[in-house]
Amino acid sequence: MQYPKILNRWQWTVCVLLLLATMINYMDRQVLANMSERISKQLSLSETQYGNVEWAFGTAFAVGSLAFGFLVDRIHVRVLYPAVLLAWSGVGFITGFVWDYPSLLVCRLLLGFFEAGHWPCAMTVTYAILAKEDRAFGNSILQSGASIGAIVTPLLIMALFAVFQDAESWRSPFQVVGCIGVLWAVAWLIAIPHGSLQRRSQKQSQGEFRVWIFDLLRNPKFWALAIMIFSINTSWQLIRAWLPKFLQQGRGYSESAALLFNSVYYIATDVGCLCAGWGAACLCRNGRSVHASRMLVYSVSAMLAGLTCLAAVLPQSWVLLLVLLLVGTGALGVFPCYYSFSQELSTSHLGKATGLLAFLGWLASSPVHRLFGSYVDKTHSFDLGIALVGLAPLLGLFAMLILWPSEQERSVEERQVPSA
Repeated sequence: MQYPKILNRWQWTVCVLLLLATMINYMDRQVLANMSERISKQLSLSETQYGNVEWAFGTAFAVGSLAFGFLVDRIHVRVLYPAVLLAWSGVGFITGFVWDYPSLLVCRLLLGFFEAGHWPCAMTVTYAILAKEDRAFGNSILQSGASIGAIVTPLLIMALFAVFQDAESWRSPFQVVGCIGVLWAVAWLIAIPHGSLQRRSQKQSQGEFRVWIFDLLRNPKFWALAIMIFSINTSWQLIRAWLPKFLQQGRGYSESAALLFNSVYYIATDVGCLCAGWGAACLCRNGRSVHASRMLVYSVSAMLAGLTCLAAVLPQSWVLLLVLLLVGTGALGVFPCYYSFSQELSTSHLGKATGLLAFLGWLASSPVHRLFGSYVDKTHSFDLGIALVGLAPLLGLFAMLILWPSEQERSVEERQVPSA
């Protein structure tokens, strides 16, 4: 068996920095989810209001994805990336000072907007430094930072709770995590020299932009990816936001037990993410086409995520926790495949294309949080919602099978039409 080639030292350095940026992104995001029960009680939030907070985050993330998708094609990523990271870190720090539902809502809106800038910046970087056959592997390293951040966050929270034991102790994790971004920004500027990460770009007149956007919107590949990002984002984000509540309210686990399992759960997601990228690269180098390799890995991951149907009917037990670990490996394993597919949609306008996809995906998936919260308030059960969200990635699989061109059609396109 041939394995993916070893990246050179500078490529590894950049990939590790991307992993750390994703880790910080998710730490800022996961602090609220991990303390959702405590904060809901402290601020007197209903499940519907908590769902609204997640909806606000997602809607702002959609708008930010579009805005930063355009900016990354105009502003050099060496400068834009650390600026965006410092902005969301600052908002995360300020969240530690909120006093009621409206102030929390505003902070999550701002956090969602600025956190969205991470993905077009990171995907622009992996596109610039990695060959096509290695991007799924590089994207899996990038995405695995989400798991690492989610693993570290509950452990950090528990450590801080051991030090600060008053009713306001939930504020300190926001502030500690918010400070970490400064260190990353300094490391980025040291590691990335001026003139690196150059990518072919193209200035467009208003008329040329209309032609480009029209061509993009009538491309079936774009709509296949739009359905895919909606489906995988809905699955991943709802499980991320509601798993602690499902474990504590739905299955009777204690806060400390739920926090510890969250760390283990995200270890499983990290394994799934890295195995997905590595597996796609290995399949590629052993004779399968790039597209077929990614589709196979995506299919396996989507089926694992669908095991939420089983989790929804299991009582508190080690079997339930094992099934949730398998769900986690699949729920994150689909993302390296999606990122690699989307990087082929447009070369000179990668930021705009991926930003538009993220905008549509987040805009469509974010209201599901409100529906989820309202359903729980009415039924006092998480089971049906948890079961359905895990099945969502299969919708992305069907979209790719129906809308993405076959191998023969892609070969003709590559010979006849230059990249957009």
